[in-house]
Amino acid sequence: MDKKTLYDSFTQIELDTDTTLHQISKIKKEVETLVEENATLRIENQHLRDRLSDLEKLQRSDEEVVEPEMSKSRLNLEKLYEDGFHVCNVFYGSRRVNDEPCAFCLDVIYGERR
Repeated sequence: MDKKTLYDSFTQIELDTDTTLHQISKIKKEVETLVEENATLRIENQHLRDRLSDLEKLQRSDEEVVEPEMSKSRLNLEKLYEDGFHVCNVFYGSRRVNDEPCAFCLDVIYGERR
């Protein structure tokens, strides 16, 4: 190989290396941008999950305030009523014909909740 060809080969390798280095630098910057964006999105996602959790807790607490839990005795009366028996003082213990609703029974079971 003569000197000129050898020199031209080195020059071409140098140009190729510079081009490759430039491409690597460009890809590196893009990866850095993506990593930063990913970190930002992860933080935002966590904040949104925390906010959603807070809203769900608030909604549950609002529902609990609106509808307080019934006592065991009222739950037992409700079960008897659903089984087809009157629980009111007017017809207590008698069967409800065709499971018709009874305003007196409903008042006994749910009276304070309305």
